[in-house]
Amino acid sequence: MRRKQTEKPFGGQITTPPPAPWLDSQSGNAAGATETTIKLKDIRLPEQQPRRYFDPQALKELVSSVKQHGILQPLLVRPVAEGQYELVAGERRYRAATEVGLENVPVVVRELTDDQAFQLALIENLQREDLNPVEETEGILYLLAIRLKCDVESVKSLLYRMKNAHSKGEQHSKDSLNESRRNVSPKLDDEAESGENISSKGDESKKSRRNVSPNLDDEQFPTVKEVFESLGLMNWLSFTTKRLPLLNLPSDILMALRSGQLEYTKAQALARVKDDELRKQLLSEAIAQDWSLSQIKEQIPASSSAESPDSSKASNQIPEQLKNITQRIKKRQLWKEPRKQKQLVNLLNKLEALLGDE
Repeated sequence: MRRKQTEKPFGGQITTPPPAPWLDSQSGNAAGATETTIKLKDIRLPEQQPRRYFDPQALKELVSSVKQHGILQPLLVRPVAEGQYELVAGERRYRAATEVGLENVPVVVRELTDDQAFQLALIENLQREDLNPVEETEGILYLLAIRLKCDVESVKSLLYRMKNAHSKGEQHSKDSLNESRRNVSPKLDDEAESGENISSKGDESKKSRRNVSPNLDDEQFPTVKEVFESLGLMNWLSFTTKRLPLLNLPSDILMALRSGQLEYTKAQALARVKDDELRKQLLSEAIAQDWSLSQIKEQIPASSSAESPDSSKASNQIPEQLKNITQRIKKRQLWKEPRKQKQLVNLLNKLEALLGDE
């Protein structure tokens, strides 16, 4: 499954100038890149690797190509010890060279910190044409986590807060515009006053559009925006609205997405089936028979999405249950208990994710 080609500012040139504007500023005295040839046995894989899935067929084809032509594009490595190097980008080529049994490989050597190396590995992975939406979503989250110096869960929470603030700002902007239209007077004597009203409301409208993040997140918002602009894949709002909910899909669907066996739209349709056994059966058949999206929808029984009387009764109890749980959490002050604080944060992030789907 290949994604649509986009105009990418990095252009795959990660072996020469840094592909992201912030990488140079982190280390002003960083040495330039050096092209050379080194022994394959002197290269080790990093502990953190952004890419988790390698298509067996594609890797087999690459091995065949390396047997014929060798490694055409150098690997990107960084020195880690005397005569030893760590791979930064080009793991598929490294694996193919290992399987073929090459003794020497062409490389570009760059002095990089741990964070810089991982960021470059993430960025190289995000530029792949065959990148699946799960890896792309996770890669962007990891990159944001590094840039914002926080964990992935905190990044998700920040993005959802930004989205909710943006939605409120858009609504406020519409309300202000409607009010300004109502304030326009047809009388000539009132033209100046109505003009002032329009101008005033227009200023409020512009201000609300700029207010896309809460005050506490003002310093982080420019960083988030910079990362998305540099990647050139999508903006932060589109990512938050369309991609983050993807990570809430059932694990079996996520696995199929990650391995490229299923497209995102098909995954969304199958995820609506609440019965685990039925969903797994439909997933297996959809992959085996290469069902289209319309075929999948036809195969999903209407009863699987119909609300049963029990579930209807349970839904009526949700507001009261939420109220009781909130009161109990406040009374016990669970956020002050170290063991339960992380669990509470995870639950809050999931609730924010639900709000982000609106």
